[in-house]
Amino acid sequence: MNWSTIEQSWNDYKGGAQQRWTRLSEDQINGTMGKREFLSTRVQEAYAVTKEIADRQISEWQASQKEKQVDKQAPAANR
Repeated sequence: MNWSTIEQSWNDYKGGAQQRWTRLSEDQINGTMGKREFLSTRVQEAYAVTKEIADRQISEWQASQKEKQVDKQAPAANR
């Protein structure tokens, strides 16, 4: 999955980011606005890691994400 998909649908992915980086507050996660560089900076600060380590963690997390799609054909009761 490419990052632009995550950024465009950040509201769908930020919960997973919060679970991955539990030291980041909800406000910090929201404040990244899905921008990879902003997330990297927050991870570096919260976990006292280098940019390279933060970027690797983000890449691993990104690779584990599935594209979130709403089935527009399904009845509302099935959602």
